[in-house]
Amino acid sequence: MVRLSVNVNKIALIRNSRGGNLPDILHAARTCLEAGCHGITVHPRPDGRHITYRDVYDIAAMLRDEFKTELNIEGYPSAEFIDLVSKVQPTQATLVPDPPNALTSNQGWDLSDRNAWVGEVIRRLQDRQVRTSLFIEPYQGVVRRAKDLGADRIELYTGPYAHAFDTPECARILGQHRETARIAKSIGLGVNAGHDLNLKNLPTYVKNVADLLEVSIGHALICDALYLGMKRTIGLYLKAVGAAPGTIAKKKSPRASRKR
Repeated sequence: MVRLSVNVNKIALIRNSRGGNLPDILHAARTCLEAGCHGITVHPRPDGRHITYRDVYDIAAMLRDEFKTELNIEGYPSAEFIDLVSKVQPTQATLVPDPPNALTSNQGWDLSDRNAWVGEVIRRLQDRQVRTSLFIEPYQGVVRRAKDLGADRIELYTGPYAHAFDTPECARILGQHRETARIAKSIGLGVNAGHDLNLKNLPTYVKNVADLLEVSIGHALICDALYLGMKRTIGLYLKAVGAAPGTIAKKKSPRASRKR
């Protein structure tokens, strides 16, 4: 079974845009878990533009006390990040190569000798009983290097797959992911995946990449939650004000518009 970890960064981003505590990040994470997801993912960034370090401590405490389920903390392994993970001791830490000003993750690790220091970070976190995963692109040499550095898992960067979905290029990229996952399993690495996965491209990916353990999804899932939950929410607000539903305006057809 592939486990679903929900990234709640976007909830915090909405909250931070207004100040205060709406939407409540703990309420959101609790709702995700009560709906059946298997864990929560957070990706704190140095500028605190969405999830803050305080949020991480609060979410970790809630998961430990109420749900006893998995927390995955993603981030660049700066001194501050390593200290945070060491104190929180989540189930999993996913190390990503994002620079401090990155809008979102857009590449996997270059695990050449110049980044051999990542191996020491992995050892430090494993000493704190934290399962450690490296965010990588689907290349055979990179997955083998991840094993050499001591990682427990890899997370395959699925951005290019998502962007190529429903194009002729998709089959080639999907084949790379399938083969990389096969090699990872053969050398004892667990396989996660994430980035730009959504309701359209996720079933094909899961079907084709055998032995996938976990996907972490945030942006698309939060967008779909808005669309799928909007009708029910509008109904509740109409009830709160004691109003009947308004008349739905019919869309004008393109032909009618041209006649004018």
